Amino acid sequence: MWSCITDFFTYETTKSVVVKSWTIGIINRVVQLLIITYFIGWVFLHEKAYQVRDTAIESSVMTKVKGFGIYNNKVMDVADYVTPTQGASVFCVITKLITTENQVQGHCPESEMKYRCTHDSNCTKYLNKPGGYGVPTGRCVRFNDTMKTCQIRGWCPAEIDYIKTEPMMEVENFTIFIKNSIRFPLFNYTKGNFLPTITSTYIKTCNFDMVNNTYCPIFRVGDVVRYAQQNFSILAHKGGVIGIKIGWMCDLDKAEDQCNPSYSFTRLDAMSQNNVVSPGYNFRFAKYYKMDNGTDYRTLVKAYAIRFDVLVNGNAGKFNMIPTLINMVAAFTSVGVGTVLCDIILLNFLKGAEQYKAKKFEEVSDAELDTNSKGLYRSQLSVRHDVKLSSDSGAFSLAQYS
Repeated sequence: MWSCITDFFTYETTKSVVVKSWTIGIINRVVQLLIITYFIGWVFLHEKAYQVRDTAIESSVMTKVKGFGIYNNKVMDVADYVTPTQGASVFCVITKLITTENQVQGHCPESEMKYRCTHDSNCTKYLNKPGGYGVPTGRCVRFNDTMKTCQIRGWCPAEIDYIKTEPMMEVENFTIFIKNSIRFPLFNYTKGNFLPTITSTYIKTCNFDMVNNTYCPIFRVGDVVRYAQQNFSILAHKGGVIGIKIGWMCDLDKAEDQCNPSYSFTRLDAMSQNNVVSPGYNFRFAKYYKMDNGTDYRTLVKAYAIRFDVLVNGNAGKFNMIPTLINMVAAFTSVGVGTVLCDIILLNFLKGAEQYKAKKFEEVSDAELDTNSKGLYRSQLSVRHDVKLSSDSGAFSLAQYS
């Protein structure tokens, strides 16, 4: 117990031992050089650790689609094929329609083949369960001249959604206009994707491309699909979701004209294109009307569409003394890793490790200090003739010989 107490109340101080060894010297300088290179090249220059960064970007997006297409011998304009109509950051361009007209409330046979039947007993199992397009009644009724299906109560006639139709291929040449404004609240910095170099004349003629018109805010649908590495024909048939990503990576220590948007494109529902159960993207909506006698009827539309999601991300950085000092201190502290590594090698792997241990670690007790209180304290360890004392106070120079 007394030994534990005396060991606890001890004090350790540093002692300098100069080791004159080419091996250790080279290792020490190489490690220090690597650490300094890392902090200067990666931390300060690449990552800009001297800056305070704002990642809480605030953004607003307004969109507008233009173009005319022909579908079922009808001219389609923006009001026909774009939904929703508010011009938000998420919108759909309809490419294909399956229409069921003049639906009224009543009783009619199911149109899905899994509801085929021969007797009412085949349909009773669907009672109290949601049917394909209505509420099952449990009766087996005539669907056409060759088969019967279970009866439902709902909007009749039931939708037949497996009819093959061709998409509106003119969509490929439609254009999407995107107006984006952003703000970094930490720096109260605002900007938009309409750069000072963009004029009204330029807007009327430009289309975005990755080489010559990187800041044009007008995008051709076919180009967006191609940049997302997708096939327009397949996408028009089945539908899908395309992401238009706007990135704002701004260094506010530079001139304002250096903070510009960058555009990239990707397929957001890439997993669904390989899904056999529900490939692509589609949705339903209805247009409601009223007969002269007051009866409601509707036109049901199943729409296949390309959905566009405009996604905005980014961050801004500006010089600040606090992160600069923190990273400088971290850099200077990390240089000491070279000393730790060299100590491990000296104490365990090199010839003369015991001699180095004897010079690095030395115990001094109170009794020894009292004995030598009248003069300078001298170590009880002998210094051999091949060990030279350094001229520095408290530092040994240890030379290793092979």
